[in-house]
Amino acid sequence: MQKELVSDANLVSNYIKGDESALEILITRHKQKIYSFIYSKVYDRDVTEDIFQDTFIKVIRTLKRGTYNEEGKFLPWVMRISHNLVIDFFRKNKRMPKFDNAGEFSIFSVLSDTSLNAEKSIIKEQVENDVRRLVEELPGDQKEVLLMRIYNDMSFKEISDRTGVSINTALGRMRYALINLRKIIDKHNIVLTN
Repeated sequence: MQKELVSDANLVSNYIKGDESALEILITRHKQKIYSFIYSKVYDRDVTEDIFQDTFIKVIRTLKRGTYNEEGKFLPWVMRISHNLVIDFFRKNKRMPKFDNAGEFSIFSVLSDTSLNAEKSIIKEQVENDVRRLVEELPGDQKEVLLMRIYNDMSFKEISDRTGVSINTALGRMRYALINLRKIIDKHNIVLTN
């Protein structure tokens, strides 16, 4: 006799109400997908196991704290946690370059990746939303220049003509926009990567 499939949302709700077995079902249900995702990034079974366990420690803490928000689905939320822990692992082991303060703001390169599997598209969509929210926090003149440069691919000469300011002013606004974005990212400890 087959047990009726209970939704992730119901299992989360049951776990929050004290049903420990609900979490076990969630872990069993999604283990393969999450484990494979982590392994595809780190290529090490021991590290994958550690990150997988850390992921569910964070899940448990968030659920017990009552700060889980059912806006998104359970699996994309857990995937995002595991993705952030993979990034943390690479940073701790200095295997991943951090921002250097030279050149263009490289985070926008993630917006153009076209060969994405399901997990990557979930993460890419979240990164795009994060970038949009960050850009909204900028002062108007900086936001205007950044949007023209990054999203409309306009030259600083075109930006200067469109906004009626000198090229140097447009360059300065872009520079301050990037500096301010980095400050916002650091302040909120946001991970933006694919």
